[in-house]
Amino acid sequence: MAFITPAAAASVTARVAVRPAVVGARATAFVGAAVAPPSRRSVVRAAPAALRMAQTGETLEEFLAGSDPKLSKCVAAMFASCKEVAYKIRTASCDKMACFNDFGDEQLAIDMLADKIIFDNLEASGVVATASSEEVPKEVTITAGAPYSVAFDPLDGSSIIDTNFTVGTIFGVWPGDKLVGTTGRELVAGGMVLYGPRTTVTLAMDGIDGAHEFLLIDDFSSRHGSWVHTATFTAVNEGKLYAPGNLRAAEDNPGYADLIDYYRKEKFQLRYSGGMVGDVNQILVKGKGVFCNPSSPSAKAKLRLLYEVAPIGYVMEKAGAKSSDGSGSVLDLKVQSTEDRSQVCYGSAGEVARFEQMVGKKVEMNATVDTTA
Repeated sequence: MAFITPAAAASVTARVAVRPAVVGARATAFVGAAVAPPSRRSVVRAAPAALRMAQTGETLEEFLAGSDPKLSKCVAAMFASCKEVAYKIRTASCDKMACFNDFGDEQLAIDMLADKIIFDNLEASGVVATASSEEVPKEVTITAGAPYSVAFDPLDGSSIIDTNFTVGTIFGVWPGDKLVGTTGRELVAGGMVLYGPRTTVTLAMDGIDGAHEFLLIDDFSSRHGSWVHTATFTAVNEGKLYAPGNLRAAEDNPGYADLIDYYRKEKFQLRYSGGMVGDVNQILVKGKGVFCNPSSPSAKAKLRLLYEVAPIGYVMEKAGAKSSDGSGSVLDLKVQSTEDRSQVCYGSAGEVARFEQMVGKKVEMNATVDTTA
């Protein structure tokens, strides 16, 4: 993979003093009229494809130096958590049912252990008023009067850890002390963490263009244990790569069945592991593609808006991609409760538009949601 020069990299990652301008009206091959997205929260405009990735080499601390100190402290707490979680995953003991590791005098399932690690780090930061996780789906008071609230999925894909597939952590940071009642437009930071052959975090923050990949250095050098900025993502182009989640929904969602048939006939490359973070993050690394996870009467939406759908939508849109629940950006969905779930599509503008046209929200979405794993 080629990288551009450090000088060009500096221009790509330059911070802006004010929030970026709102992306303009959106038009697709399937919808005749352009539709201007809401302007409450801006999403940066995609840069030219040639500037999609840039190697910078700066540390996380250097990258955060120009941001709000308390927000930086919150983000740093998440990075510290994920460093510890990465180690616990690598050294976990697994059987056919679950993976375990030690936490003090306890031995915990790895997803619960990750949950506890993150809660502890957020509390220690002193800047998080409220936190909520997919493992503990309620708003938990952390530090009264603190400026930020965090929602997270501590270990997305925990059911495939025993097979040594890539898993991840997802997080979103909102201002204030409430999570219920917010939308993704109000996010000030979000991240996708991958625990794979490399441990990386793809981070997006308010006031900084693009999404940014950080690599955990794990080579026992003088930089061991540090996070280094390795890539900047600013555009997702059209391309024939797809990751289709919840394929069971194609049995009674005709639009999804037609969409899968289209991908096959057009010879799209199938790249799907069952670990959502990796399946979505590859779109940024490859600079093309689409991930979709629709609903149907018999296979309801399982992805949670607060912990997964909105934070990833924030990162993807900051990186120049699009998101949709079938009718519009997932960032416009209001969190009514911590249990809210949604179908979703992330990817290039053309493929997200195709999802809206072929799948949309034609299938009734109001039936009782399947909450089984």
